[in-house]
Amino acid sequence: MKVRRWMTAGAVAVATVAALNTVPATAGKPYDPTAQTLGALGLRHGLQVGTAVNMDALNDADDPQYRKIAATEFASVTAENVMKWESLEPTRGNYNWGPADQLVDFAKRNRQSVRGHVLVWHNQLPAWLTSGVADGSISKQELRELLRKHITTVAKRYKGKIWQWDVVNEAVSDPWDTPPTLHYKGFWAENLGPGYIADAFRWARAADPKALLFYNDYNIEAFGSGNPADDKTQFVYDMVKKLRAQGVPIDGVGAQGHLGTQYGNFNTFQVTEALKKFTSLGVATAFTEVDVRSQMTEGVQAGNSEEINPRLQASAANFSVLMKACLAVRSCLSYTVWGFSDNHSWVPGWFDDPPEGLATIYDENYQPKLAYHEIKSDLIFAGPPFVLPRLAPKPRR
Repeated sequence: MKVRRWMTAGAVAVATVAALNTVPATAGKPYDPTAQTLGALGLRHGLQVGTAVNMDALNDADDPQYRKIAATEFASVTAENVMKWESLEPTRGNYNWGPADQLVDFAKRNRQSVRGHVLVWHNQLPAWLTSGVADGSISKQELRELLRKHITTVAKRYKGKIWQWDVVNEAVSDPWDTPPTLHYKGFWAENLGPGYIADAFRWARAADPKALLFYNDYNIEAFGSGNPADDKTQFVYDMVKKLRAQGVPIDGVGAQGHLGTQYGNFNTFQVTEALKKFTSLGVATAFTEVDVRSQMTEGVQAGNSEEINPRLQASAANFSVLMKACLAVRSCLSYTVWGFSDNHSWVPGWFDDPPEGLATIYDENYQPKLAYHEIKSDLIFAGPPFVLPRLAPKPRR
């Protein structure tokens, strides 16, 4: 299957692939692949390397370097927050399209694709919606109609401008939740039952026939026990298999890739195996929110290189594992870092007991870290016969 079959919003960016592969080298100016951006190097493989974008940082006149890197280093962008329901419809019936439109326009000017994030999630919902359900003023039937309307309204507005949509996000529990047996969790499952997932994909497809529709979740980078009672990856695999068998138009599975250097993370072969198993279902794959956080001990915060360096090395290794696995599997269409600079990372504000940070590929001064160089080297040195151009599906109907 040719990559061009899915190039709608990403058509302009991918059109540069041929040029990148035929850059002439002369005696006076030999071709230097290390001078290329991550986005450009990824496009050599038909792979879009992207970033989540913080709109406040993008619009900060005192921080021009953020906008410059966001515009030039990556082939795709994802809205970090401005496409979530609470941002789009803070009061019922009144949409605030400005920031999301601005991101889409930014991507168009810079010849980038857009990953839409997110149509259905149990977090960052508007207060009028959750409080209305809690006090009974919004019935279950009305709630389902509100969800349908939201998906339809948002997907139609950006029809033809979104390459991949995260349609449903984080619908599955974790083994440490209560109860520990894996199950469908959160606001939507509690109020509408798990059938909302199939509904959401069908409504999204009706609104946008050409976008690739993804299920997105964390802790699904590799398989564990294989028991869906405690192996989240297996649970999601079984869920996607069932949805596909029912004719639900799910085109892809996104593994977020939020990792930490303090954990025993997976090797490249384990991650590759998981991607291939999802591919066997006929879906695309992607790494959608990659970062690798570390504990900010007193030594790290004091600048002790003996504590900092091992963390930077472990972080680079984890970024590289996901990149190499993605390159090895032709269905892996994109690799998105969840923010690119430590001074705009979500990690310190979320993980504070103990404090964590150092999660991105650039430091606070926008200097590339070891992780940046490692994934760049993966992109440069990868090639046939083990790394081949991407193989993507047509949007499923």
